[in-house]
Amino acid sequence: MSSELLSRGVEAGTSSHQNRPRKKAGMALRVGRWLPGLLILAAGMTMVVPFLWTVSTSLKPHETVLQLPPKLVPDPATLDNYRRLGDVLPFWRIFVNSVIVTLTSTAAQVFTSAMAGYGLARFKFKGRETLMLVYLATLMVPFQVTIVPLFLMMRWLGWVNSLQALIVPSVASAFGVFLFRQFFMQMPSEFEEAAACDGASPWQTFIHIALPYAKPAAATHGILAFMATWNAFLWPLFIARDEQSMTLPVGLSALNGRYSTDFALVMAGVVVTVVPVIAVFALLQRHISGGLLLGNGGR
Repeated sequence: MSSELLSRGVEAGTSSHQNRPRKKAGMALRVGRWLPGLLILAAGMTMVVPFLWTVSTSLKPHETVLQLPPKLVPDPATLDNYRRLGDVLPFWRIFVNSVIVTLTSTAAQVFTSAMAGYGLARFKFKGRETLMLVYLATLMVPFQVTIVPLFLMMRWLGWVNSLQALIVPSVASAFGVFLFRQFFMQMPSEFEEAAACDGASPWQTFIHIALPYAKPAAATHGILAFMATWNAFLWPLFIARDEQSMTLPVGLSALNGRYSTDFALVMAGVVVTVVPVIAVFALLQRHISGGLLLGNGGR
């Protein structure tokens, strides 16, 4: 009887020793599964929390913004800061300026980039590769290098403090040309052959065949161009200092006082500036990865 109990104890101890590595392996596997999600959550919180704090500050009365201890949830909450934006500056005029400049510039960039990318991808001519290299080389030139001659050109045209000075210099994009070229190089030649058999001209083929095919690339470049133009600060600061022609980034900088700053008012302006970008990105973000991935296969 005692020998049986002893053998059972030995077997139980052996099985427990064998189960420990299995438990450790299972725990390590669970940690490995959860760790990427936790890291992504932590990275996301570093971006979400400042935005939530911005929204919270924009809803606080001016006298409670710097109170200690700070509160994330405003008590009381008010929309007076958003109402005061129009009293301090012609803010909603500035908002409309940003909408006009951004939408016009984005549409022009997408269309001109699609045309140039289609020509460089589908038409064979002498110097095509050299021209593409020249396009790509312009990406290495900082904008600060060209800002003085560009300003002199706008002044010669009489466009200082005008919306066209904000739109025209941005209608072409070397990155957009590269993106569309890579995308169009993957387009099956059967599409163009079928269009030619139907009597379509190269322009008709581009409009009716190539452009619909390039919707992912157009959405990708459209989002990137929208965000770059909407958030542009340096060039509008140089060329559009008048309140009737300035855009939102410059208008936000004007809300900062020389000796003091109304942070609640500034945060209200920031929220108004950021929300359109978030909305556009949320609507079109599913096209970004598709456009970039499909654009990497061209040679």
